[in-house]
Amino acid sequence: MLTVTPDKFDAVLFDLDGVITGTAKIHASAWKQAFDEFLKKRAGDESFKPFDKQMDYEDYVDGKSRYDGAQSFLESRHIDVARGDPSDPPDKETVCGIANRKNELFESALKKESVDVFEGTVEWIHHLCQAGLKIAVVSSSSHCEATLQNAGISSLFDARIDGDIADEMKLKGKPAPDTYLKAAEMLAVEAKRAVVVEDALAGVEAGRQGDFGLVIGVDRKHDADALKQHGADIVVSDLKEMLSR
Repeated sequence: MLTVTPDKFDAVLFDLDGVITGTAKIHASAWKQAFDEFLKKRAGDESFKPFDKQMDYEDYVDGKSRYDGAQSFLESRHIDVARGDPSDPPDKETVCGIANRKNELFESALKKESVDVFEGTVEWIHHLCQAGLKIAVVSSSSHCEATLQNAGISSLFDARIDGDIADEMKLKGKPAPDTYLKAAEMLAVEAKRAVVVEDALAGVEAGRQGDFGLVIGVDRKHDADALKQHGADIVVSDLKEMLSR
């Protein structure tokens, strides 16, 4: 049975949304408003096809940086707009402008809503900390720290890589392993002695590409088989299951 103990591993690296916190609904709603504003203006009412908060979010946006996610969705609709620049204002019709509009909407929602936390994950993190393992959070979101503070759990992590830090360091986003490898480096541990925990297909791919010692998939979307196919060594429905291993 695969277990996570100090004799086998030195650190555990967690994705944020879908693994630690449940902000996917807030993200999906912000993406829908941003994309629908753009799509309706571009197509008009007659040919307007709205963004699907489940299918489009999971297929094109989930687990990616906001700029890569926006690019991926627009490409799926065969819409060619300029990439633009991260400094683009949220009303500019570029990939970056649309993504920045989503960012603006998410920030507004985060100030009004409490973030849901997966208690099984937090319980396991406490167990890992007591066992002496190092803990990091690796997220493509630029709101990682604000989300953790909203949830009251920011003190649990020894290192953090988020969307802003990845941009500053020019790290490729998931499914490239760069952000996870940088987190392991920050903790001074080897990839083979670290565990990656993800609920997104792009995330488990990143863990596998980085040659980490163990990749755990968290099945929040009833896609256990897909998680395994993309690189998860084991799949659990809740990380509380890891306490019994």
